[in-house]
Amino acid sequence: MTQIFDERGDIHPVTVLKAGPCVITQLKTLAKDGYEAAQIGYVDFVKASKINKAMTGHFAKSNVPPVRMIKEVELEAVKTAEGEEKVTAKAGDRILVDIFNDERFVDVIGTSKGRGFAGVIRRHGFGGGPKSHGHMFQVQGSIGASSFPSRVFPGQRMPGHMGHAQITVRNLRIRGIDLEDNLLLVEGAVPGPRDGFVLISKAKAPPRERRGFAGAATKDALKASKKAAPSKKK
Repeated sequence: MTQIFDERGDIHPVTVLKAGPCVITQLKTLAKDGYEAAQIGYVDFVKASKINKAMTGHFAKSNVPPVRMIKEVELEAVKTAEGEEKVTAKAGDRILVDIFNDERFVDVIGTSKGRGFAGVIRRHGFGGGPKSHGHMFQVQGSIGASSFPSRVFPGQRMPGHMGHAQITVRNLRIRGIDLEDNLLLVEGAVPGPRDGFVLISKAKAPPRERRGFAGAATKDALKASKKAAPSKKK
């Protein structure tokens, strides 16, 4: 992460994401595959020895270079001059960061950092027991009930594997776009380690912003609310 200043001098913590270049390696159609989607891949240098024959033939079929990561995304229909919605994407098309030029928020999907086997103190934030001599302060304690119901309820918070799960962070505000290097600056943190892979998509449910209370046009939410409030006469 890093930080940037806006035109008012306010500081914002941002994460720099390299959003491409990506390429469409395959198009899933309703007639052939039963659903419509696009298979995209992140274009990066990959040794030929690391690609098996099956994937080599798959890339050659669409005449695309070897890619590092492959994901499937939904297709977005574009309205034509006749007013009909049509999918204009085809295999081999490049996807760059300029698709977010008209967007203000994005959703980021990634895999969180793996923390191994963790106890309830670290995994669930339990308070623990007494820390004085003779006590085992980080032990979970009893998890069962009495003679009724004589079982452990499903979903009981217990020690176990922590992290390494798919996490979706929604409505991250776009703070900057670098078209030359395909860089996207989003405000806030994204899941996963440094140099990890994430899936960036347009926000499905962007927040509703009101003029004078949120958004880029707001100078200060607190000052704007006080200014809008009726003044008391002395």
